[in-house]
Amino acid sequence: MQLEALLVFLDDVEGRPSVLLCHTPADLADEFAPQVSFFFYTHGDFFEEIAKYRAGRRRWAHIVRERYGAQDPKSGMFRTGVVCGGWTLQAQQPHNNIVRVAYQAMAAVLGGVQSMFTAAWDEPFALPSEESTTLALRTQQILAHETGVARVVDPLGGSYYVEALTDAMEERIAAIMDEVEAHGGMVRGVEDGYVQHLIAEEAMALQQALEGGERRVVGVNCFQTGEPPPEPEAYEPDADGQRRQLARLAEVRRTRDGAEVRRTLDALAAAARAGDVNLMHPLIECAHAYCSVGEMVDVLKGEWGEFRQPAVF
Repeated sequence: MQLEALLVFLDDVEGRPSVLLCHTPADLADEFAPQVSFFFYTHGDFFEEIAKYRAGRRRWAHIVRERYGAQDPKSGMFRTGVVCGGWTLQAQQPHNNIVRVAYQAMAAVLGGVQSMFTAAWDEPFALPSEESTTLALRTQQILAHETGVARVVDPLGGSYYVEALTDAMEERIAAIMDEVEAHGGMVRGVEDGYVQHLIAEEAMALQQALEGGERRVVGVNCFQTGEPPPEPEAYEPDADGQRRQLARLAEVRRTRDGAEVRRTLDALAAAARAGDVNLMHPLIECAHAYCSVGEMVDVLKGEWGEFRQPAVF
């Protein structure tokens, strides 16, 4: 759902002026679209992940060129960063995670991503150690400098299987986008729990497949050894670092212009109260005045309250 949700949001036009690409002429699309980037998690199905990024590239190009009339080739570029690892990593037989991350990184490269973060193998049960984070970095470096996969763009283009899977992926993404738009758009879908329901259904299906053995995870529901997960080392916060950071924060608050802080926060509150579509400018003014993130959030909470997730059934 991650890819579908992002593309649906940008493609949500009916009655949703808060979407920046909504009803903009081509010149504004060309001004805005090149600044858009996407962020995803790469999962374990090797060819499906490759197809996911290839299909995303197609959909983005279709949206900005055919729907919004963008002319600049840069507008259709699908700028993508990814995490390799994440929820696919397991506490059981945790060194298997090294292999998982490496395969996922390879899939991401073959799918054409621009940047990646490789998770450390011990993340399911501990804050990563210096050794594990270094190994995660070396995974990327070996991939980039020893395997040769970075020498060519889209090396699997033309493969009958990858092309067919990409076509199927794009078709399903477009169908989900249509379904969300018919529901009233992405904003409404989040407000009434429709999107959360779709995500919950998918999560339940994955968990049932894991428990039923249809989805095999090495060390979790097959090839088990009975070895318990390792005991994580407890994280000890750096007391000196905390004191230094608090002292720096106190110094900023002491030396900043209090009147300017109040003015920019009041302007932010007024914009939120008026229902302004784009709060970026008042937020930037607050940042220039050295307002803290907490102060800005408190202002918005005061105007809008706190978001409560709707019940999902």
